[in-house]
Amino acid sequence: MTGASGFFPDNKFVSRETWDKLQIYSDLVRKWQASINLISPKTLPELWERHVLDSLQLFRLQPAPLTWVDMGSGAGFPGLVTGICLAETGQGWVHLVESNNKKAAFLRQVILETGARASVHPMRIEAAAEKLDNLNAISARALASLPDLLDYSSLFLEKNPSLQIWLHKGLDYREEVRSARDLWGFDLVEHQSLAQDGSAILEISNLSKRN
Repeated sequence: MTGASGFFPDNKFVSRETWDKLQIYSDLVRKWQASINLISPKTLPELWERHVLDSLQLFRLQPAPLTWVDMGSGAGFPGLVTGICLAETGQGWVHLVESNNKKAAFLRQVILETGARASVHPMRIEAAAEKLDNLNAISARALASLPDLLDYSSLFLEKNPSLQIWLHKGLDYREEVRSARDLWGFDLVEHQSLAQDGSAILEISNLSKRN
């Protein structure tokens, strides 16, 4: 495991116990990857840096004990990382939305072994938007283009227009932002990624559909 100091020189924001739980999580990804395609095989050697620490940036930016919905959780990045971090606070929750039953089973196993403050919803995002209430924030990573993510997010905003939206995006995120602005009005804060130069975590608020 590569140390976190290169990413987080101030890595006092989570406990040693949380680091240990994140290691359990990464070990489970490696174990299950042999039978389920949880992440791209070419990124497996960089699992800790490429996925775990990249996802951990979200909790560093927003450590408040919020109630999250993580759309299209897949292997659980970033939602499960947030849920593991929330375990040491004893507050907050992450609703992991993943329609693939095998991946949902993996997510449940990680929760069981790490005590993450999270639950799994094996359903489509549209169904989750109808079911889930009292949310504070939305997250997603490697799920869809920004315009599509805003479409999905808008389903949850129907119940709470003040929801925070936090989205991990890759090297072409500026082009995605330009495309999204043709369809949506929104306030944007770009948090440059510590994991990959040119990538970002987008903090979006005041989302509204353009006429």
